[in-house]
Amino acid sequence: MKKIISLVLAVFLCASVFAAEPTARFVTSEAAKKDSVEESVSYIKTQINKMTVAAEKRAAYIFLASLQEQMALYADAQKSYAQAAAIAAGDAEGMPKKTNEQIVLDAVRCALSCGDYATADSYLNSAVRNSKNPTVQAYIKLYTQWSALCKADDVADIQEPVVMLQAYLKVDSMNAVKPAVLLTLWYVTGEKSYSQQITKLYPKSIEASIVKGDAQLLPTPFWFFVPKSGEAEQGTGSIAMPEEPKQTAAEKAVAAASAAPAKFTKWQLGLFRTESNAKLLADEVKAKGFDSYITTEKRASGTTYFIVLVREDKTGNVADRLRSSGYDCYGVE
Repeated sequence: MKKIISLVLAVFLCASVFAAEPTARFVTSEAAKKDSVEESVSYIKTQINKMTVAAEKRAAYIFLASLQEQMALYADAQKSYAQAAAIAAGDAEGMPKKTNEQIVLDAVRCALSCGDYATADSYLNSAVRNSKNPTVQAYIKLYTQWSALCKADDVADIQEPVVMLQAYLKVDSMNAVKPAVLLTLWYVTGEKSYSQQITKLYPKSIEASIVKGDAQLLPTPFWFFVPKSGEAEQGTGSIAMPEEPKQTAAEKAVAAASAAPAKFTKWQLGLFRTESNAKLLADEVKAKGFDSYITTEKRASGTTYFIVLVREDKTGNVADRLRSSGYDCYGVE
């Protein structure tokens, strides 16, 4: 009798342990309650270590990767997507459905965003290359050309990928990625015909928002370093930008008074693979009265980037002055 009781108790305890294991749905819900994205990421990492059900762990890694990508932590996001893709499991209950092929493509995109084209190529040359999904194949072709652009050192090196991207515009099988193809061609060539096609054919796309100036490309190594044969100007699409409603002097004063103060202590202007190019930009903006300096950052790919930064000053309007002087920048705390 005692043996039977012991056995039942053991089974009950095991059941309790499995019942207490966190699910991806629960973890993501709790992560959303955190005060910051950083806290959410830290919480998810802790909970993933407690998961033993493959589908739950896979879903948690996907959610973690998406948060890291939003934070521009592309190297971390790439690794999290890769860990999710390596888990042989289906979708977790209550979580978005995603195939392993889609996850691999997410990892490729993040690898390219941080300039790690070697890792991107290794993913592109994996089993995903044999996919029967036409949309997956379209993204493989697009990302292959993005990788070629990422490797380019000068304008001559971008000619072949540009020709390939132009050819993709004529192929129906590439319809799923044509907005991205057009955006890439516009960005590297500066030709207005591409921006006009984006705003005409895909007016509600994020690519159209970028062309019109309503959204900005993040200053990732991919977009910074790719050589360009022309300068892409935002606001050049075929759709006219709506005029902002006029404000009275009183309304402007209220808006200015209620505006939140800038929290950024410095502004990033660019990333460079060579220190000499970074120094040229830093010296150039310093000559115009800005407090510029250079710092370095070594990425997972092993590449060291030289980053040009400008310190905020007491006026609090350094970013506006930089942009008025023709320099794109974004805030860094």
